[in-house]
Amino acid sequence: MTTTRRHFIQTSAALAGASALGIGNAAAKPLPFRYAFSAISWETDIETAVKTGEKLGFPGIEPFRHNIVNYLGRPLALKKFMDDHHIRMATCSNGGGPDFEGNFYDPAKADKAVADHIKFVREFIVPFGYCNHFKMNMGPRPKNYDTTDEMVKRCADSLNKIGREILKDGIKLAPHPHVNSLVQNQHEVDLLMKETDPAHVWMTADLAHLTLGGLDPMEVLTTYWPRIAEVHYKDAPRKLRGGRVVAVPRTGPEAGGHNWFRAMTDSDAGGVDFPRVQKYLVDKQYNGWVTLDYDASMMEHSHKSMEELLAADKKYMIDVLKVDPKENFHGA
Repeated sequence: MTTTRRHFIQTSAALAGASALGIGNAAAKPLPFRYAFSAISWETDIETAVKTGEKLGFPGIEPFRHNIVNYLGRPLALKKFMDDHHIRMATCSNGGGPDFEGNFYDPAKADKAVADHIKFVREFIVPFGYCNHFKMNMGPRPKNYDTTDEMVKRCADSLNKIGREILKDGIKLAPHPHVNSLVQNQHEVDLLMKETDPAHVWMTADLAHLTLGGLDPMEVLTTYWPRIAEVHYKDAPRKLRGGRVVAVPRTGPEAGGHNWFRAMTDSDAGGVDFPRVQKYLVDKQYNGWVTLDYDASMMEHSHKSMEELLAADKKYMIDVLKVDPKENFHGA
């Protein structure tokens, strides 16, 4: 089968599925939520990432701390640069940069991790004036890989402390279940949500990481809907749809999901049912950020630049998910 014919069949199937869910036949309408993209693959060159987002018309960008390390201590300089290029910061994730603790369960390190994260939110995120949540990862799994319930409970205690403090500044804490992190599988996610205070802790639902961790993304969204602060769009291999086991290796370079992530338009994508998720978000009138959380491993897999990946998936969202290009992307 030729690549062109394969793409036609896949796109036709996606359109048919979207139509069955009430998306494909309806006229595109402005959405209550906004799209951003991750800056992770640009390393410290946040300026080029912002310019790429402006070129593609994305209204938001989500950097990690390592992306903005050159702006630590001067967030308003980055805000002005973003304003000049017509893009907002959806949130800034933790991770990277000097003197920043990321272990939330070790009693010898947790207090510093809590203090570092509160300080980062107040000194860097709050000055932007419009961010309303803090997406954060929960650090790596222990050396023997197996997370214990006690570790998750200690992490939950740390998150409760951070969430209670930053909510005073109008910022919701939204931890991110992530393969090869402390919290990755069904039991760990459920325990974390049980042990955290719903008044102070929400969740970032990354559809690929949930799939790779053996969870059903739609089940997570419906179960924890009142606590979903952000959604990450990222796909996984088609063969994993509906799977109930952690798919990625326990060790090695692929343990964090690298080489398992897929763009929505990759030929072997389909682990996530995006038309169904999109319809759910529309029906629930979700009004937060949806971030295309794409990393460098996805460029290697697709043999495309990050700009090319984002452009292709923007077109998918317009053609298949019926995102209004004029209302939901700038300059379209």
